[in-house]
Amino acid sequence: MSSISDATRRLAEALNGSVIWQLVDIMSALFIVGIGCLVASLAVIYVIDVTQTKHAVRRNYPVIGRFRYLFETLGEYFRQYFFAMDREELPFNRAQRAWVYRAAKGVDTTVAFGSTRDLRPAGTVSFANCPFPMLDANATDTAIVEIGPYARTPYRTASIYNISGMSYGAISKPAVLALSKGARMAGIWLNTGEGGLSPFHLEGGADIVFQIGTAKYGCRKEDGTLCDDRLKALAAIEQIRMFEIKMSQGAKPGKGGILPGAKVTSEIARIRGIAEGTDSISPNRHPEIESVGDLLDMVAHVREVTGKPVGFKLVLGSYDFLDDLCDEINARGLQHAPDFITLDSADGGTGAAPMPLIDYVGLPIWESLPMLCDALERHKLKSRIRVNASGKLITPAEVAWALCVGADFVSSARGYMFSLGCIQALQCNKNTCPTGITTHDKRLQRGLDVTDKAERVRRYAERVTEEVCVIAHSCGVTEPRRLTRRHARIMGSDGVSMSLADYYGRWTAPAALPSHQGLGRPRFGADAA
Repeated sequence: MSSISDATRRLAEALNGSVIWQLVDIMSALFIVGIGCLVASLAVIYVIDVTQTKHAVRRNYPVIGRFRYLFETLGEYFRQYFFAMDREELPFNRAQRAWVYRAAKGVDTTVAFGSTRDLRPAGTVSFANCPFPMLDANATDTAIVEIGPYARTPYRTASIYNISGMSYGAISKPAVLALSKGARMAGIWLNTGEGGLSPFHLEGGADIVFQIGTAKYGCRKEDGTLCDDRLKALAAIEQIRMFEIKMSQGAKPGKGGILPGAKVTSEIARIRGIAEGTDSISPNRHPEIESVGDLLDMVAHVREVTGKPVGFKLVLGSYDFLDDLCDEINARGLQHAPDFITLDSADGGTGAAPMPLIDYVGLPIWESLPMLCDALERHKLKSRIRVNASGKLITPAEVAWALCVGADFVSSARGYMFSLGCIQALQCNKNTCPTGITTHDKRLQRGLDVTDKAERVRRYAERVTEEVCVIAHSCGVTEPRRLTRRHARIMGSDGVSMSLADYYGRWTAPAALPSHQGLGRPRFGADAA
């Protein structure tokens, strides 16, 4: 013991006055000061909490009550990673996100042991495989479809799964660049969203659909009305293939676009033609469109000025006007018809929307898509007007269902956001997106590598198309656009399924409401294949 004591004493004498010993003294002092500051801070917070009158929890449980805000924030992340089951989250569950992530990364998307999808609930959709499926050797490439036969420059494409409207401003520069480059590589189109055309949309080289929102961003005069000279300049850009007049959006029908002022940079303000740093809120509709006739007049005007195909986007709510629209088209002649209709779903997404609209207004795509397609069929306009379905269709099964019902194309925004790396952090409207997709914070944008993410966009688009083709071949058709309602079935409440042709066929009579038939809404439950 004596030798140990002597050694310890010699070590202390050697360290005494050394740099190491001085550092230890400084760190000890800082630790004590830090503890003192923490205690003082807690005392101040305690006094503030017990004397304030706005928050009952903090007044009754000072200091500790503040942790509830931290837990609320962290709860969004913990639920999706630790507590929620694979198929129970909204708006997108883990099974859906995981499939998109794997497809975008180019890794194996097969699963083992059996499906976790419950096939028993009413509304569950499945596909009717053929006893003699199409051999790969006999399969064909997806057919080329022409849009705008009466336009001076029609658009022809074989794409099935395209990128829906996401404005520059709502999403970041690197996100737009990655989407544009990925779209070019995959041979699909990219919709600008209502925020106008940015240089980054063009830089990637993709085919562009220019969206004309209610505020006419990118093609407006100072008073907010449509500028024909600007439209002509846009139409002269070869990459811009079509124009889409936005009537309404699934997440906020009856409400214009919302971009918080914190995200309106000088560049975005210049592109949109608005003031920097102020909230960018579009009118809730086009002031010059008050009727079916006005809508067709606007379509015809934009098509005449640009020479390119023109359609419109909407979410259905009151759907009686569809027959009025078709009657007016037939009265005027096929050349006056819109070249396409983009149909959004009530459960569509957005960066910012009032909760009453996002939760309660509009029809979901499973109900509105057959209504639209049936109306066009009744009036013999289905081959003239192309239908583009949008709204939570992010996996091959959902895309195949839309094609069965009658869509010519499917578009997605959030599916492609997942391919960019979106983790569903629900920060789109706060400029704090942790993946750099919906923020203009340069530090956060740095995490989004354009070259890597463009490849992910390409792989995701190609994998969706490939696996939709797998479903089509299983059903015995050569390519996806040959799918019909006879190729899919929907489960009834009695445990017996029926074809989509019979299911939606009952809706032709006004009194034949789905709720009277014992069948629920189509369910995919994040079916990943």
